[in-house]
Amino acid sequence: MGDDEAVQGNGAHASAQTPAPPKARTDWWGEGKAIFWLILAVLGFHSLVAKPFYIPSESMLPTLEVGDRLIVSKFPYGYSWVTPTFHVLPVMHGRLFGHMPKRGDIVIAVPPGTHTDYIKRVIGLSGDRISLSGGVVYLNGKALPRRHMPDLLLPVDGNTRCDPAEYPGRRETGADGKLYCRLPIYREMLPGGRSYDTVDLGESIGDDYSEITVPPGHVFLMGDNRDNSADSRFSRAQNGLGGPVPWENIGGRAEFITFSLDGNATLNPLSWFHAFRPGRTGMSLHPESDPK
Repeated sequence: MGDDEAVQGNGAHASAQTPAPPKARTDWWGEGKAIFWLILAVLGFHSLVAKPFYIPSESMLPTLEVGDRLIVSKFPYGYSWVTPTFHVLPVMHGRLFGHMPKRGDIVIAVPPGTHTDYIKRVIGLSGDRISLSGGVVYLNGKALPRRHMPDLLLPVDGNTRCDPAEYPGRRETGADGKLYCRLPIYREMLPGGRSYDTVDLGESIGDDYSEITVPPGHVFLMGDNRDNSADSRFSRAQNGLGGPVPWENIGGRAEFITFSLDGNATLNPLSWFHAFRPGRTGMSLHPESDPK
């Protein structure tokens, strides 16, 4: 009994003498470095590979609607001072690994003298002669063929307002009792067979444009919503692009829509599902090509 008590006593004594292990301290320096490299990797991917883009205006209807989220790839045309996600580099001429866009591409462009992203379609390249008459685009002296398509009935929602000031007489109630915006659609075709839909509401100040020749290293850009787009037809004072845009001011090419919201979501999570616009997810933003 004495031996047993001695063993137990010695064990208890030894346990009491063992110091508690020190508490692990947070390596704030290591955590900070990890966050720094993560942010750098994300910014690098957005600047050099691809980044998300939000559509805030109706200038590219019917192709793009307000509330569309899409992916813009950065590498198809090479890299320039507008390539980084934040336009912090000084203005520089030329591009690294540069390639000219193709007619029909939808691109992100920064007007000279600004740091604001516009999204428009490439209509003319260096050396092209561009003019408009009665809303018809003339490329190198020839009218771009266009075909009248069935009207588009675009649902009116929180993002598509169909403002009567901009679309007079275009609101109508559908057979389902919902409100729609009726838009006249014209399919425009470029040399080489690429085509896309445009909106032509009738007479507007941008319907006539005197012929110019696109300077070397520049592109002429237009919105698909021809009567509601501030593009290369308009001066900077008119909030346009101020004419053809230098190719180094092209920030990337629009590829596809990731998802689209109608602007009717509230803080109630149940409204989020209904805010999604069905059918737009995954839509390619490349113009259609003539199979011939």
